Amino acid sequence: MGQLEGKTAVITGGSTGIGLATAVRLAAEGAHVFITGRRKTELDAAVETIGAARATAVAGDISDLADLDRLYDAVRARGRGLDVVFANAASASFATLEQVTEEHFDQTFGVNVRGTLFTVRKALPLLNDGASVILNASVRADDGVAAFGTYAASKAAVRSFARTWANELKERNIRVNAVSPGTIDTPALDGMVGADEAPALKARFAAGVPLGRIGRADEVADVVTFLASEQSSFILGANLYVDGGENQI
Repeated sequence: MGQLEGKTAVITGGSTGIGLATAVRLAAEGAHVFITGRRKTELDAAVETIGAARATAVAGDISDLADLDRLYDAVRARGRGLDVVFANAASASFATLEQVTEEHFDQTFGVNVRGTLFTVRKALPLLNDGASVILNASVRADDGVAAFGTYAASKAAVRSFARTWANELKERNIRVNAVSPGTIDTPALDGMVGADEAPALKARFAAGVPLGRIGRADEVADVVTFLASEQSSFILGANLYVDGGENQI
């Protein structure tokens, strides 16, 4: 029997990358996973990868509160409450201070901050006693990478949310923690610069990682699974780095 047998989980941005890897991992541990994302074709493929008996896809954008309501209506209809929330969905693109536009700011903060906040806020009535909430932060919140200021600031807000919400929800025995990946090899990373430039970008990031490479989505998924499980029962308000030592050494 898996360590999440009978549990129900929500994963935003669950159709690709870290979200999909985590959905696969949680399902393998016995959870039923609700995944959401904006593209139905990717969601359908993700359900096939996870296994239809263990996954439910609800298309939507976390910055749209009506879409979040539809997601949680589907969870509510299952009738078993909610045990794990992985607020993973994010928007990332490069723009220096000189280049940043109102649209760039609104898109980044609309998804990463507003979307994350309401993903968790709207989950509250469904969360079972002892539930685990994991927020996807980032090492970029700490390292000052040029042209990544808006994204970094949004992830610093996510890290702050983890501390505050951990304090606010502890009386319900709900644990809130964050995970901060370093550079992870995902389709989103390719999409930031385009397929032609992606290898150079990955090589540049890998050069700054003590382990000499960028990370894999399944390596982050393993840490999220740990935080979702009883193995992390005495961890609260923490931020676990999954970065190959990039922000530690």
